[in-house]
Amino acid sequence: MATIEKPPAAEFAPDGFLLRGISWELYEQLREIRENWGVRMTYDQGNLEMMSPSVGHEDFAQLLGRMLEAFTEELNLPIRGLGAATWKDPNRQFGLEADRCYYVENEARVRHLKEIDLSRDPPPDLAIEVEATRTAIGKLPLYAALGVPEVWRCQQGVVSIYVLTSSRQYVPSEQSRNVPLLKPEELNRFLQSRAETDETSWIRSFRAWVREAFPAAEG
Repeated sequence: MATIEKPPAAEFAPDGFLLRGISWELYEQLREIRENWGVRMTYDQGNLEMMSPSVGHEDFAQLLGRMLEAFTEELNLPIRGLGAATWKDPNRQFGLEADRCYYVENEARVRHLKEIDLSRDPPPDLAIEVEATRTAIGKLPLYAALGVPEVWRCQQGVVSIYVLTSSRQYVPSEQSRNVPLLKPEELNRFLQSRAETDETSWIRSFRAWVREAFPAAEG
């Protein structure tokens, strides 16, 4: 029988809770309930964490997504964004949603697909993970098991880029693997200036920087 563990406020996020002893079948049923579509679920071998994203959490996810999309638009790099799609591995029994996820290097391979099957199709090339509060189930090992090559990890408003090694471990990187011209220091510089103006003006200033820093993008 499943048990509900309410995590101590000092240890886990107050807007989520952890379920233990959840079968894979029950996880899939909970994931498919329409009322749960806005709930982020991380499942790992019987443990299920359910979180309702906060305003601050979604703010950073939105801003990072907009920067990646603006950057690739200006440099004319094809991408496919799949938002907070659910990624599952029934054999190893885990599943999760990224805050944002994108295909970049493998965009052409999945461009036409309405459904993606990880038994034959590649995982997303890049995931954005905002950690506004501490969580019960770490996501990086799950992303590594899926084979996601790159994760942008935002902690306390600061972004770090992690890339997957051949040994299936994430290590910090000074630049993006999928868009090598983009570095975390630039992402953080613009994130820090966000409160100075409205979001439209802010993303326009980011685009202006891209055009100035990479003149070839203007053509």
